Amino acid sequence: MFTRIEYKGTLEEQYNLLSKQLAALLEGEEDLIANLSNASALLNQFLTDINWVGFYLMKNGELVLGPFQGLPACVRIPVGRGVCGTAVEKGETIVVDDVHQFPGHIACDARSNSEIVIPLVKNGEIIGVLDIDSPLKNRFKQEDRLGLEKFVQTLIRYI
Repeated sequence: MFTRIEYKGTLEEQYNLLSKQLAALLEGEEDLIANLSNASALLNQFLTDINWVGFYLMKNGELVLGPFQGLPACVRIPVGRGVCGTAVEKGETIVVDDVHQFPGHIACDARSNSEIVIPLVKNGEIIGVLDIDSPLKNRFKQEDRLGLEKFVQTLIRYI
């Protein structure tokens, strides 16, 4: 049974605990959709000031919507388009402080003002992305980037 906990300490310590919590939550489960669903729910309860968190998975050369928390979202995103597609094309995490300044931004939720996208890399191949949106500009700091990249590294072991 999952018990909501209070995260204390520095942001780095909180992210470390979050990654440990994710590992405990996913231990013994091999189903991709179940694990991504729980990962998005865990992030949704941990992160503040966000309005969407979820996954897009690579299928037939494009990103397709996977498990998420938030309003209904765009279903398909071509590689190279928007923040998610650009993260796949570049093969790196992208932090956008103001999505309205990002060329080709795809606005699924008009309330979103900043975004972070982390590629999911397994065996050297990008299999999808973690996408998180916030209604605040400049929401995602370096500590968030590092903590979320660690979260994704933990997740990859279970998918």
